Amino acid sequence: MKLHLARVSDVHQITHFGGDHIAIDGTRHAGSLILLPDEIVIGWAASFEAIALSDFETIVLRAPEIVLLGTGPRQRFPAPALYSGLIKAGIGVEVMSTAAACRTYNILAAEGRRVAAALILPA
Repeated sequence: MKLHLARVSDVHQITHFGGDHIAIDGTRHAGSLILLPDEIVIGWAASFEAIALSDFETIVLRAPEIVLLGTGPRQRFPAPALYSGLIKAGIGVEVMSTAAACRTYNILAAEGRRVAAALILPA
């Protein structure tokens, strides 16, 4: 699906999502990643089953207001113990499919929110 949104200054935007890849600012990425308005972290959890506590610690260090956890083609909820560090740090967590997380990220980033999208793509 093509996503259209006017470019907001230097904020990273998702320009395309294709199920097995994501384009950020026109550059194609084929693996799971974390996207923030000012940073792209490549090599996040390889799959939903591979999500570990340390993956969420990576997000806590970046101090977003909210994390959009894109869990692949369908919404799946990880064990709360895995993301408890986010909750303790006062960071909101929304779990959704990766496609929904891509759409929601663009909206929140365009509003100037400090959002992180943790997006799982098939390996």
